[in-house]
Parts: sequence; structure tokens; C-alpha cells
Amino acid sequence: MNRPALILAASLAVFAGAAAKAHHSFAVYFDGEKIITLKGTVKSFRFTNPHGLIVLEVADDEGKRVEWRSETNAPVVLMRRGWRRDSVKPGETITIDGWPARDGKPYIRLRSAKKADGKMIGTTLFDETDG
Repeated sequence: MNRPALILAASLAVFAGAAAKAHHSFAVYFDGEKIITLKGTVKSFRFTNPHGLIVLEVADDEGKRVEWRSETNAPVVLMRRGWRRDSVKPGETITIDGWPARDGKPYIRLRSAKKADGKMIGTTLFDETDG
């Protein structure tokens, strides 16, 4: 193999590895055997690729405020499920449920979200295969 072709092949392998790492596997990060529920105040909602993110301030069992991050689907999937950029607003109280991080950090993969009145945000539940 000539030198330019070898350099090209090596570059493609590096970029392919980076692309695969950018979209992580659900099972690596989240515990698909558990579902937890959190109620708190929205600090922010990022409606961006590759995944949206809800930052929620939640009181723990001792009343201490803990910042939880909830990974959502990509905006295109959220929109198919009835979400909009303004579906979740800072300052409002919502309840979310989903799969917790395997490492015990305050991080969750969103399964569903409800407004304070109990109305579901969007039209359906998400599952661990939604991307």
C-alpha cells in the first residue's frame, strides 16, 4: 500500500471511531432494569442534537437540592412525539421518569415527563431504543 493510501485509511479509521463514540450505547450508561421518578424545578431545557437535555433541581430525602440531568431524544424524535422547543420552561415544576445512570451520578435517560397538573408532555413514552 502506498503512503497516501495508508494515511487515508488511518484517518478514516480514526474518524469512524470518533463518530461511533459520539453516539453512545444506552446499555453502557443507563440501567435498563430500573426506572426512577423525579419531581423538581426546571433549570434549563436544551433542544439540540445529538440529544436534548433537561436540567432539573430536585430535593433529595434530606431536603438538599440536587441538580439532575435528564438526557432526552434528538429534537427530530421529540417533535414526532409532540414536543416543541418550548415544551419545558425554566422555573416550572415537572415530574420525569426514566432509567438512572449506572455510575450513580444524578443523570437519567428520559422515559416520560409530566407537567405539574399531571398532563404528559408529548404523546408517548420513550424507550431505550429511541435515538
